[in-house]
Amino acid sequence: MRAAYRHALRRPSVTSEDVAADLGIPLPEVERACTELTTLGLLREDTRRPSAYVAVEPESAAERVIAPMERAIRAQRAAVETLRGQLQEYGRIYEERPAPGGGREGVEYIAALGATREAIAELAARCETEVLTSQPGGGRRAEVLQEAIARDEAMLERGVSMRTLYQHTARFSQGTREYVERVSQRGAEVRTLDDRFVRLLVFDRKVAVIGVEGDPGAAIIVREPNLVHFILSTFELWWVSATPFPLEWNNQDVADISEQLKQRITLLLSEGLTDQSIATRMGMSVRTCRRHIAEIMDRLGVKSRFQAGYLLGAQRAATRPDTPPTPPTGEQHAE
Repeated sequence: MRAAYRHALRRPSVTSEDVAADLGIPLPEVERACTELTTLGLLREDTRRPSAYVAVEPESAAERVIAPMERAIRAQRAAVETLRGQLQEYGRIYEERPAPGGGREGVEYIAALGATREAIAELAARCETEVLTSQPGGGRRAEVLQEAIARDEAMLERGVSMRTLYQHTARFSQGTREYVERVSQRGAEVRTLDDRFVRLLVFDRKVAVIGVEGDPGAAIIVREPNLVHFILSTFELWWVSATPFPLEWNNQDVADISEQLKQRITLLLSEGLTDQSIATRMGMSVRTCRRHIAEIMDRLGVKSRFQAGYLLGAQRAATRPDTPPTPPTGEQHAE
């Protein structure tokens, strides 16, 4: 494919037959290469010469091919943020919840970790068709994985389909990778996202278990159909934005994920969030977060975190002239 592109660069226009004859490559192979180069935007049809191609500068090809994809990704992220805000509105429901031991139709609050585990185990044992899981916060602890693997393998062996979401940082956890490999071999699908999302499980599209912010032992069990439907819609939006968890990956995969993490950290820096807030949101340690921030500062050519935040904020404001910057509020933002 590279040889065909190099050859096209040497002429005003070229046909597949020209390339095959000049380079001594079989015509079917050249035709496949030209098709792939056209898909990448590196070749375009010559309007003045039927069946001929004209080479395109890679930067122009990237603008034409990648730009629409980037716009779609930005639109998806905007939709994710909108749904995130909507989901947070249900915090009012949590605040109005009855005292532990009480309940109301469709929504149940469980305060104790033991009771939460029992409820999840019971729902998993009764699950018949599908379980959806989102687990933010990076790699999971060994004892949690040990408890989960037996339960999840039992569901998979019964024919239950399983989709699980982690954050990108979970890819660097050996224990989590081993767990993903085991469940993937039994048909589970696992993907990752760069940003934080809500901890939840959904069984048979009828019952959802939602984690309680600030209380890892508590949970909300939702059976109300409209709320469950909303939670499912949110999960599906996360899912289409996520990327598959690779069972095997090379140095380039590691570099790609690291770059995605840096891009997200850059955005959060421009929002004025503290190192601790960014680390929590990204599912990584503060030390790892600060290492990424140091590399970002080095790229920007600045010496202080304040300079980096100011520069990134200015750049972001310049690209969004109609949107005034959001002032820092609360303890999550740096002063």
